[in-house]
Amino acid sequence: MTVRSLVPDLANRRILLTGAAGFVGFHLSDLLVRSGAEVLGIDNLNAYYDVSLKQARLDLLQPLDRFSFRKLDICDHEGVDSIFAEFAPDCVIHLAAQAGVRYSLENPRAYVESNVGGFLNILEACRAHPVRHLIYASSSSVYGTNSKIPFSEDDPVEQPVSLYAATKRADELMARTYSHLFGIAASGLRFFTVYGPWGRPDMAYFSFTKAILEGRAIDVYNHGRMRRDFTYIDDIVRAIATLVDHPPIPEAGSGDAPPHALYNIGNHTPIELERFITAIETALGKEARRNYLPMQPGDVPATYANVDRLAAVTGFSPDTPIETGIARFVEWYRSYYDR
Repeated sequence: MTVRSLVPDLANRRILLTGAAGFVGFHLSDLLVRSGAEVLGIDNLNAYYDVSLKQARLDLLQPLDRFSFRKLDICDHEGVDSIFAEFAPDCVIHLAAQAGVRYSLENPRAYVESNVGGFLNILEACRAHPVRHLIYASSSSVYGTNSKIPFSEDDPVEQPVSLYAATKRADELMARTYSHLFGIAASGLRFFTVYGPWGRPDMAYFSFTKAILEGRAIDVYNHGRMRRDFTYIDDIVRAIATLVDHPPIPEAGSGDAPPHALYNIGNHTPIELERFITAIETALGKEARRNYLPMQPGDVPATYANVDRLAAVTGFSPDTPIETGIARFVEWYRSYYDR
């Protein structure tokens, strides 16, 4: 069964999608237009990772009916406002951000400028040009050093261990404030370790695959004692597309509660790092040489999503097994890089 057949009919929806040339943005743009929506994608095509990969994604999107693209940096507040005024979206899906936990130790200003300042521009544009639903990307990183698992949206999240996580938590607080003050219906999505074809080269599964094929050792942090709630890209984009027509509505009797909701988007099945590596080895037909190292700054030992809220609202929860998802990624990787 295809992802397309599992999402609602989005005909007549006008969706502005930021970060359209990114990993999630590319897959989501494709799904939305094939579901009937008109999508205007924006992206600044920055050089955090290989721009040619971003361009290759765009090259596949641009021939699609109902998809158009503008190169724009969300830090350009006048440009963002102009796009809103011109396109008049009824839904905004905000995925553009400076990604990466460890890079936030090297270039913290990029995170504040894009993830906080850029998001403020999106919120202000939604205020000036009201939309039916704002969906924005947060991260499982906001759970920081929380030890209670699985992670629930109702858990306190006041212990971030990276600036990246702190900026994502700031986004959630900013969105809730704008929902309260201006009635903007907003949904924040806490993604859990997204992987799959056309993924980001800075992610572990991507760099592991490259190293194994080249005969180099892979760095395995915390001596392999890590668990991650790996979530396949098709499940991520299906969850987002399904939420488009579910803007938050405060429950009766909830007083001054704003129309704001948070959702974990995860596979709700934490996978041991060694099983993850074995899945890559099996798909490649080649064993990895492991270089065991201590935990890196900004990392956490485990992530695990409670997705009851997502399932209650949409009737869907991610369920792609790691072996299935990794096999699909490796097939794409060999094809894309002609190996």
